Amino acid sequence: MSTTSPFPILQQTPSVPHPHERFSDAARLEQRLRATVQGEVRFDEASRALYATDASNYRQVPIGLVIPKTIEDVIATVAACRAFGAPVLSRGGGTSLAGQCCNVAVVMDFSKYLNHIVSLDPDGRMAQVQPGIVLDALRDEAEKHELTFAPDPATHSRCTLGGMIGNNSCGVHALMGGKTVDNIEELDILLYDGTRMTVGRTSEEELEQIISAGGRKGEIYAGLKRLRDTYSNLVRERFPDIPRRVSGYNLDQLLPENGFNVARALVGTEGTCVTILGAKCELKQSPQKRRLVALGFPDPYIAADHVPNVLKHNPIGLEGFDGLLVDFMLRKNLAVDDVKLLPEGRGFLLCEFGTNDDAEVDAIVERFLEDVQTFPIKPTIGRYSESEAACVWKVRESGLGASVFVPGEKSGWEGWEDSAVPPEHLGNYLRDLFHLLHEYDYRTPMYGHFGQGCVHLRISFDLRTQEGAEKYRSFIDRAADIVLKYGGSFSGEHGDGQARACLLPKMFGAELMEAFREFKRLWDPTNHMNPGKLIDPVAVYDAIDNLRIGPGYEAATTKTWFTYPNDEGFAAATERCVGVGACRRHDHGTMCPSYMATQEEKHSTRGRAHLLWEMLHGNTISEGWKSEEIHDALDLCLSCKACKTECPVNVDMATWKSEFLAHYYEGKHHPLAHYGFGYMDKWASLASVAPTLANLPMKIAPLASLAKRMLHIAPQRELPQFAKSNFRDDFNRTHAWKPQQADAILWADTWNNYFHPSALHAAADLLNDAGYTITTQKRHICCGRPLYDFGFLDEAKKYLRRVLDTFAHEIDAGIPVIMLEPSCATVFRDELLNFYPNDERAKKLAKQTILLSEALARKQWQPPQMPDRRIVVHGHCHQKTQLTMKDDMALLRATGAQVELLDSGCCGMAGPFGFEKDKYEVSQTLAERVLMPAVRAASEQDIIVSNGFSCREQVAQNGPRRAVHLAEALRR
Repeated sequence: MSTTSPFPILQQTPSVPHPHERFSDAARLEQRLRATVQGEVRFDEASRALYATDASNYRQVPIGLVIPKTIEDVIATVAACRAFGAPVLSRGGGTSLAGQCCNVAVVMDFSKYLNHIVSLDPDGRMAQVQPGIVLDALRDEAEKHELTFAPDPATHSRCTLGGMIGNNSCGVHALMGGKTVDNIEELDILLYDGTRMTVGRTSEEELEQIISAGGRKGEIYAGLKRLRDTYSNLVRERFPDIPRRVSGYNLDQLLPENGFNVARALVGTEGTCVTILGAKCELKQSPQKRRLVALGFPDPYIAADHVPNVLKHNPIGLEGFDGLLVDFMLRKNLAVDDVKLLPEGRGFLLCEFGTNDDAEVDAIVERFLEDVQTFPIKPTIGRYSESEAACVWKVRESGLGASVFVPGEKSGWEGWEDSAVPPEHLGNYLRDLFHLLHEYDYRTPMYGHFGQGCVHLRISFDLRTQEGAEKYRSFIDRAADIVLKYGGSFSGEHGDGQARACLLPKMFGAELMEAFREFKRLWDPTNHMNPGKLIDPVAVYDAIDNLRIGPGYEAATTKTWFTYPNDEGFAAATERCVGVGACRRHDHGTMCPSYMATQEEKHSTRGRAHLLWEMLHGNTISEGWKSEEIHDALDLCLSCKACKTECPVNVDMATWKSEFLAHYYEGKHHPLAHYGFGYMDKWASLASVAPTLANLPMKIAPLASLAKRMLHIAPQRELPQFAKSNFRDDFNRTHAWKPQQADAILWADTWNNYFHPSALHAAADLLNDAGYTITTQKRHICCGRPLYDFGFLDEAKKYLRRVLDTFAHEIDAGIPVIMLEPSCATVFRDELLNFYPNDERAKKLAKQTILLSEALARKQWQPPQMPDRRIVVHGHCHQKTQLTMKDDMALLRATGAQVELLDSGCCGMAGPFGFEKDKYEVSQTLAERVLMPAVRAASEQDIIVSNGFSCREQVAQNGPRRAVHLAEALRR
């Protein structure tokens, strides 16, 4: 372990203080909120730290957090804040990229409770929704009627409608259905002064009636009418007429030709004017038959030049990216197989066409491909099936993940990632912009919505030094001039927030800036709605204020057990999280199971990463490694490792949790249960001497109940029984040859060896049948997997050193180590190298560790035929995310059986996790999400397969059915 040193408190160049940052009555405000709000009120250190940043590089610690359960809670929250003069900020998925979603304010998180569809009218093509509903939830429901909400940003699996309305979000299919502003009919809004009203399209007659009626609404509408009449000509003149003008307030929606639509005028105001309580959304026809064609060009500028040629054929999506993005993906080993589907080139256009008729859409594609042959520069072409198209779309959707934390590259940042110009000028705009980038010695890939002239970048700004920050500020000022040269908008999707707000006078001029300020004052005369962002009558924050990682920032130094070879230490590792929030999805994939169960930010990978960063650098977590709040947030982490691959920036929360626990328990005893579960290999080895006797206490009710209480085991759980004999002893009794004669080691892991030896016996038979000469451990030796769950890292490291020393000859000889248990395999593939990154023997063992399926595939072994059977497969988290299911699925399908791989995420057992009393409810919630319903739906003849001992145990603990290991399924 490295030398200890205290944590330095982050010292950065101080930001320009905003008047509202001097709020000092938090205690009384919290008391009022707790008395009037039924939802959750949190002013603790961890909650404030959790919401101090969004997906941008800005950081402002909020006053406190409210998670409202009802609309009445929202009204009560705003009333309490008004009484104490506290600013407010609405928040959904927290994926904003321009800093508009963090502020010194009371944050209201709508995503946990206020997330429902109130009504959906398929005939009228309208949906009434609460602000916290996730976009995909609305789209999935609408698709039942062949409808959709057209704007679909890359964060569609976790962004909320309220956030989309706040930012005027777009996405791939905005080309088909417009921006969010084009799809909002009415808004139910709350003003800071307590006024509630419904706003939408307003005829001249209705406008006069509202003004005549007086009151707060009449006052506002009179002001809006005055704004329209005063500035209408200037709005028409200065607002760029392009598909992706998102910068500024939507004063154009007040023009007569746009129906004086107050709801749409409030779209894109980023929480600076009103709080959205509900929205009436327009739904568009969703083309049911879609085709994808990819075009490859010599460079991205030429690809952009051809956008108008493609637009003539009315695609429903037209995306672009450059060859550097592909290079970065390959360097990061990201979506490698998907990249292979792209045509040759260094600039790519993905052209999607769609209708409701197969023949019709095929005819469109044929006409398009004929026209492609007449393009000024003829591209290479990729034409895809439905399954292939899904893979190619993954390449485009991996843009953010591919552009950050690339080996050998400087960090890429948002800050000029969202400009948009007329599509016909996109090629020349990009040439000019990249000329400027080269002048500043910046580097970035490009990707985005080329069909609407919107480009995303992740530029290698140096923000850690004052000189670098000033250079960045100079760059965006000059980049803004290039945008204006081509009649574009600084923001084409992500909003202005703080990153671009300071540039708006260049785009709109002094008169329209005053119009914007008047617009805000009408709704928020006291400037308590997300102050300092986008437009502010007092002081807009500059682009280099409030940076989370900015001038003066230095990574903290602290002792660590792991080496973090892919980063420069633990502190640098915690910088990986850029807040994109992929861990907050809850309808598919594996990451993040605890968030799927609780819908709590602190139980997401992002939330935990932010807390650990704050622990090292911020001023919100005061207890360091001993923080109870961080311990509480990490307690529900199942160490599934999904974040290491499913997270776009490869946050490794399982490792970080182990690191934290090792420090948290330093100098004090662990709970008894930790020793019971963490050292299970030792207890199992002892029990193998007399397994019948060892099982006896769990068969005597009083003793079993006492044992469960002592080990903090849920009363609903039954501890698995030790087997009458274990595989390792059985094997070594019946095999006389020496280990040197073997060409493979079948690793007898603790779980299968002592509890479920039939899986190892089946694997041995299969390997022998495939032509392997196998051996196994001669005596008890374990990889130490459970030790990581409790932070016993000193012991874990010793376990691995024992493995390296014991099997030195076999490792040096290159003999493969064949694993049945995926979680044990990942110890040798992952933790081993994190402890011993420079140990050549460790590197060899990591490469030589394979799963049973890979070993059989290497020998091209053919499985028995089972054409009349159905096989339901649940993948172990570590195998799905760290290894591969490819060989397993190929072997099972080769049996001729009908094979289904469940998208079941984590089973919820996760080693000792599911046995713990306080984790039982979460464990069951995860099991019931997909796995157990699928098990109960399976027929008696169906085979349920899972390689994870814990996964099979979860099935067994929840009913009469039993799951088997792949080895047992194939041995049948």
